[in-house]
Parts: sequence; structure tokens; C-alpha cells
Amino acid sequence: MESISRVSSLLDTARDLTLEAAQAAGSGRSFGSRAAVRDVPFIQVKKLLDSRHDREILEGLRKVISMMYRNKPCLPYFSSVVKNVASPNIEIKKLVYIYILRYAESEPDLALLSINTIQKSLTDQNPQVRTIALRVMSGIKVPVISQIVSLAIKRGCGDMSPHVRKAAALAIPKCYKLDPSTLPQLLDYLSMLLGDKQYYVVGSAVAAFLEVCPDQINLIHKHYRGLVRKLVDMDEWGQLALLRLMTVYARKCFPRRTMKFQKNGTKDFYDDDNSQVNTDVASEEVQVLDPDLELFLKACKPLLQSRNSAVVVAVVRAFLHLGTPEYLDSGIGPLVALLRGPQALYQIVLYNIVAVCLVRPASFVPYTSHFFVRGSDIPDVWRLKIEILTLVFPHSDPQLKGLILTEFEHFTKTSEDELVRESVRAIGRCAQSDTRTSKRCLNLLLRQTSSDDGNLVAEALTVVRHLIQQEPASHLATVVRLAKNLDTMTNPEARASVIWLVGEFAGIGGEDNIAPDVLRILAQNFAVESEAAKLQIILLAAKVYIHYLNRVQRARTEVQSNDPERDTLKNTSAVSEEDDLGDKNASDLNPSPQPEHPIAVLWRYILLLARYDTSYDLRDRTRLYKALLADTTSTQLASLLLLAPKPVPQTPSPSEGLRDWLLGSASLIIGNELAPNGLQGYEKLPDWIQAGKEPDPRLREEDAVVPAYGQKRNIPAGEMLDTALRDRGVAGAGSNGSGKNTKEVTLDDWLAEENDENEESFTSEEDGEGEETETDLEEYDDEEEEEEEEENEGAAQEADKLVK
Repeated sequence: MESISRVSSLLDTARDLTLEAAQAAGSGRSFGSRAAVRDVPFIQVKKLLDSRHDREILEGLRKVISMMYRNKPCLPYFSSVVKNVASPNIEIKKLVYIYILRYAESEPDLALLSINTIQKSLTDQNPQVRTIALRVMSGIKVPVISQIVSLAIKRGCGDMSPHVRKAAALAIPKCYKLDPSTLPQLLDYLSMLLGDKQYYVVGSAVAAFLEVCPDQINLIHKHYRGLVRKLVDMDEWGQLALLRLMTVYARKCFPRRTMKFQKNGTKDFYDDDNSQVNTDVASEEVQVLDPDLELFLKACKPLLQSRNSAVVVAVVRAFLHLGTPEYLDSGIGPLVALLRGPQALYQIVLYNIVAVCLVRPASFVPYTSHFFVRGSDIPDVWRLKIEILTLVFPHSDPQLKGLILTEFEHFTKTSEDELVRESVRAIGRCAQSDTRTSKRCLNLLLRQTSSDDGNLVAEALTVVRHLIQQEPASHLATVVRLAKNLDTMTNPEARASVIWLVGEFAGIGGEDNIAPDVLRILAQNFAVESEAAKLQIILLAAKVYIHYLNRVQRARTEVQSNDPERDTLKNTSAVSEEDDLGDKNASDLNPSPQPEHPIAVLWRYILLLARYDTSYDLRDRTRLYKALLADTTSTQLASLLLLAPKPVPQTPSPSEGLRDWLLGSASLIIGNELAPNGLQGYEKLPDWIQAGKEPDPRLREEDAVVPAYGQKRNIPAGEMLDTALRDRGVAGAGSNGSGKNTKEVTLDDWLAEENDENEESFTSEEDGEGEETETDLEEYDDEEEEEEEEENEGAAQEADKLVK
């Protein structure tokens, strides 16, 4: 009979497997067709859910979940689905929990009916069931069960399985959002989980800490060194959370200390110890790291080899804002290596490289070849690459500088206008950053002025103008050369730039200046010039006329200062003669009019041309200059307005605004354009704490505090097991606090071997001592079991009250 029942059970199992295989094959054939997404009648699905066979219930739940993810109405199945929550089949439980999480807010009363069953699952022998139950209970967004969720988290914090403790850590933010009044309890749970010995539990606890109470830094002090040691072993998400937390913690708890060292302050061997030290020797200020901060920075170094690009960027961010230049230099290579990653990350990595290069450009010189522009680069990418090349340029050797300038010169000959402009601007920035190469950069730019591309010529002349303003006395020949090219220039902006330069040099050389001749030539075709060029011609005419009036006034002043008495007598005799002769002989005494100076005539001619121009702006500007120069004997105001010294233009880096953003943040990429104060959720790094206001370093010391006997304290299961092993040696270590044997085979084997050795080696007196120790530990375990039973009874009573 026994063999017959075994055969029948095998046949039933084979039948079930055959049906499942047939269903799977049918669903595979109908994949992508309309039959696969056809709605099943309500009665048929409900019949499957109410079945007694797990296979049919599982099939019905799959249909319901499929309809749920296709936004079909699945709320009518709520009662039929929820009653299967007590099924021992874990696959059925998973699907029921997914359904409850989706519709618990719509039907809170029905969802509360399943709370008792979910709470019972927290004591299941399977850790996977306990983990899922804790996740589901914390995910039900019904505020009434907040205290039950808090008790479930408390139970999970002391669970033997690290997966359950990790689920408890992830449930803490959900419980806080459900009921913020539970924060004091959650802080106790967080403090316990932050000290857990499993690294993946600690990673989730750190993430929960950042979401619930990021300002409670006092919870981190006693766990600081343990967290730092677990950093390398954590998963990638835990590493990111811990790096972010420790960067803020270091700014708030470690003051920035520096020390000055003399570069050449070493004494000779035979120098007297009391000899006077030269105080003029140059000193260098070096940052001195706190030992705990240096412990964190050293723990970050292995993470530079991480496969996750976000972890590498987070480590470089920590080195940039916390460490010394040596630490930052060690992170430059891995940061540049991220450019070999996916193409989607290429531009984001370049933004982070530019932000670091603004602070320490010399470290990127060995990697310059990675930033040469390729033909397949999009505009946003080659713009960032050109920016990096200009930042690295002043720190490069002469050969590399020549290679970079050759690269920029090549791009000025391309057909893409935007690339041409950026290349010319880059040459100008290179000339400003390194004066030794400014002559070569100026020659490169002057070569572009003869190009047929008007945009290139205009951009090149704008940069040339900025370079000439830096050293105007050494560029007179350059201005003359540009003035000769006015006949061939057609771009309005280019002509306006050259005319402005001629006006700036109009006062050099006196009568020998080329400005009046250039003005005379430009006046001939004034009517056909562009408005930008006309405005500069009017300005040039005003400057030339002011310089002429100033020269005339200085000549008169010199004559009067040389012979003042002669001028006085001459004026007195002239007045007496005019009085005596009267009006009768006035026509004979009036001298013949002298010819007017050509500059004055040219000034009036330009005023007449501009008076009848169609541009309002030009006519208003002309009236302003005419009013300023109406009195030829007083030109101080006009000279102050038109001839004032211009500040030397400095072209800043286009990415200078990236210096204030944190590496790895979204605000670094799009913050300057969309949100000047940062995107929503962006938090700036706090300033360094002042020396003397930092927390006591002794708070970070790891002291193993043993609680008194019978003291009520939440002790993780792993810590209880380790304490039992230390106190009892090897006897009875195979059971946890509840007296149940552990399921880890390796531990049982080890304990069995140790028990065998103890039985052979221990004497009768040692056996007596062991029995006394076991008796004490059993009493301790009994008390722990009584406390847990009381807590479980209290939680069950509260749950029953809430359900009622």
C-alpha cells in the first residue's frame, strides 16, 4: 500500500508539471499576440482565486497582477486575493503582498484584516518570509498601523538574519513618513543598526539616516570608525550613501588645520643651534589632517577601482573638499578613466573633470591626449574638451603647448562656425594665461584676419583687440597693419573692432598718427557703412578732434608761460588802437581770415553726415558728442568721458561657474542654466567647523560597554551569539537567545568538534565550572524569552484593538 501511495503521488506531481509546461508553452507561442493580453472573465479569475489548489490560486494571482500592471480595474478581487495571504506557499504570498501594496490605500479597512496574518509571518522560520512581511507591513500607507510598524521594525532589528535587519533599516523612512511622531523610537533603532556587524545592513541604515535625520550627527560619533572600516565591503548604493554622509560629517566635526613649512629652512650640520634663522625664506602652507579624517580618506582609496562611476566621482569629491592635493592627484587617473565607459556618461564625466580642473589643472597635464577633439564629438562634448585644453595650457611643457595651439589652429579652418569661434576664443585665453606664448597666439589670430570667412575675422579681431589692450605700447605696428586691411574687410563687426582700435591709438604720435587719415578715408563711404561701423566712425572723429583741441590748448599754454609780459602789452596796445580808430577804419585793420585746420573741417563734415542718417541711435550719439565739444576752450569733460583709460579685459573661463557646485550633482550639469541656486533637493557642503568648536574626539572611541545583568536593552542576535561564545567558550553556542538551533551547518560542525575536544580534555573541576556558567546563561536566556513574549503579547493586543 505504501508503494502504491508513493506511485500515485509521483503521478500527481508529474501531471502538475505537465500542465504547467503546457501552459508555459502556450503562453510562449502567444507572446506578442492579442491572445496574450486578452482580458479573462471576472468569474473565471474569481474561481481560480477561491480554489483549494495552490496551482490554480497562483494562476489566478498571475492574471490579476498582469491586469494590474496594464491599468485594468482589479479592486473587485480584493477580498478574494487578501484571504490567500495566509497561504504557506511563498510564491502566493509574494503576489498577494504586491497586490496589497497597490490597493491598500483604496481599501484601508480590508487591508487591516491582513495585518494580523502579516504580523504572524514576522515570526516565520523562513527569513525570506520574515523579510517580505516586514517590507509589506512598512509599505502599507495606512497611518493607523504606524505603531505596529514600529514594533515590527524593533523585532526586525534584533533578528538573526541580516536580510531581515536590512529590511528593518529600509522600513524606517517609510514609518517616519507614515507617522513623524515615531521619530524618537526610530532614532533608537537607527543607532542599533548603525552598529551592526554586517556591512550590507549598515549601508541601508546609513541611507535611512540620511533620509530621516541627516542633522543628528551625534548618532554617528560612536560608530564612525566602524562605518569607515565597512566602507570597502558595502554594496555600491551603501558606499554612495556613506561617502555622502562622511563628507558632511568631516566638515562638521574636523576643523581645517594648516601648518607653515620653510622651503629652504634646513640648517647645516655644523650650524649653531642658537644661530638666527633667516625669516625671509619662503614658507609653504600645508594642510594637516586629523587622524580620524585621514582614516576615512585612506579607506576611500580602494574605491577608486570601483566599477560604478558614481562611486569614483564621490571619492574624488571627498578628496577635493576634504583631502590634501596628494589625495586629489590619486583620484585624477580613475576619473579620466571613466571616459572609456558608456557613451551616455561621456559628457557628464567631462563636466566633473572641468570642475576639478578649475581647482587643480596641473594634475591633468599627463592626460592631455584624452581631451583632443574627435570628429564624432557633439558640440557639447568638444566645447568641454576645448575648455579643459585651455585650462591645462599654462601648466604644460613647450612641446605640448605647441601641439595644443596647432590643434586650435586646425579647428579655425573647419566649416562649423561655432567650432571656429570657440577655437579662436581658446587661442585668446591661452595668450592671456601664458604671456610667453602671446606673440605666437597673436600671429595665429592675425593670420585669420585675411580669411574669407567674416565670422572668423570678426571673432579673431575681437580677441586681438583684447590682447592689444594688455600691452598697447608694443602693438603700434599691429594697429597699422589692421588699419591697412580695412579696405578688404567686409564683416561689420570686424570693421567696427579695427576702427575702435585706431581710435584708442589716436593720441599716440601727435601729428604723425594715422587716425586722421583713416577717418578721412572712412568719411568718403560713410553712407554705405553698417550702423556698427558708423557708430565707431563718429567715436573716432570725436577722439581725433579732442586730441587736436588738446594739442592746440597745450601750445597756447606753453606760449603764455614762456612770455607772459609780452602777451599782456600786446593785448593792451591792440585794445587802445581799436578805440582810437573807431568804426571808420575797422575794415582796414581787420586781418585776412586764416584757413581752418583740416581736422576741424573733417569733424564738421562728419557731423553733417550723421545728422541726416536714418538711425535714431546714431543721431542721438552725434548730438551728444557735438554738445560735449561745443566749447573748444574746455575739453576736460569730453576727455574724461571719451579718453578715459580702459580696463584690461580678462576673458574668464566659460565654466568658471562650475566651481561652486558639488561633483556628481545634477546641478553641476544643468544648474547654471535652469536653476542658479541649484535644483530642488540640492544641498551645499557646509563650511569647515572652527577650531575649538568641534566635538570631543573621545566620542569616536570604540569602547565595548557590557550591560548589567538583566538590563533591558535591544541586542542584535549576532552580538548575543558572539557574547555567548566569549563567555561560555564553546559549550551551548549552537543556540540563539530563544533556544533554537541555528541553521548554519558550518557553525554546527565547528561547535560539535569543539564539544568533542572539551569532553576529552576538561577535568572534573572545569566541568563543574562549565555547569555553573551554563546555569547562569540559561537563566539569562529565560529572562530574555519572558521579555520577548511580553512584547509579542503587547503588540498582538494593540493590533487587535486597531483592527476592531
